[in-house]
Amino acid sequence: MTHANGKYVDFENLREQAITLRREGLSRRQIRNTLRVHNNDLLNRLLDGKPAPEWTKRPNAKDDLRDRARALRLQGWTYDRIQAELDCSKSSISLWVRDLPKPRPRDPSAQAKLAARKHWEHESAMRDAERQRTKSAAREAIAPLTDRELFLVGVALYWSEGTKDKPYDRRESVTFVNSDPTMIQVFLAWLDLLEVDRDRLRFCVMIHETADVAGAESYWADLVGADSSSFYKTTLKRHTPKTVRKNVGDTYRGCLAVRVLRGSDLYRRIEGSWYGIVGAAIANDRSNRA
Repeated sequence: MTHANGKYVDFENLREQAITLRREGLSRRQIRNTLRVHNNDLLNRLLDGKPAPEWTKRPNAKDDLRDRARALRLQGWTYDRIQAELDCSKSSISLWVRDLPKPRPRDPSAQAKLAARKHWEHESAMRDAERQRTKSAAREAIAPLTDRELFLVGVALYWSEGTKDKPYDRRESVTFVNSDPTMIQVFLAWLDLLEVDRDRLRFCVMIHETADVAGAESYWADLVGADSSSFYKTTLKRHTPKTVRKNVGDTYRGCLAVRVLRGSDLYRRIEGSWYGIVGAAIANDRSNRA
């Protein structure tokens, strides 16, 4: 047997050296360079039966998928169901689980339910994608608001959600209440447009007594950019044995009331502007019918 330099060497001696190097954790390339054995067939024979060290093995990105596929197969899942769950090819699944027992034939009714569920999931995903496209298109269609447009939006917003003067309850004051943070933000932007000084604003959190009261107070304070001195004492909705609270999600923070001090004149402007909008809308409708 010849070495790389043309000299004859003893195969067993060379194999013993190769095995020693392998046990020391050297890679195939390192052993080849150390012993100057550049013939792959010879190197294969020298290292026959000696596994490569762990550090030379490349991680298989599909090992986790393979393990999950095998676990699901052992639970009786079909290829179709595993494919839908793991989003991988049937050919890969077949290779991973071919040594495992086949699941028992599925009840036809269960098969139909699975098919119906997969169809529903697909349709639901399609509908959700369409909803998102519609919302995105509508959002992008809104150009920057002019001052007049923001003014009209604010008047309509207040008349929908704000307190109003009634013949039986005279109150020419401005208080806006809502649980939607975006509504609060638009209302504050509208007040800024009208040059209402933020020092004239007072806030009050209104929330169920069993909710995260402290968390809600902190959230609303951050949203409006005001410190505790601008907040009235939080109003808690007391519970009775019959109280059923449905709004229990993590995003529930109650409502925020925004009050404008010395707001009687502002209220009159709001009411007058609203009925101006009403009159203009009715007149426009009549002209379109003519």
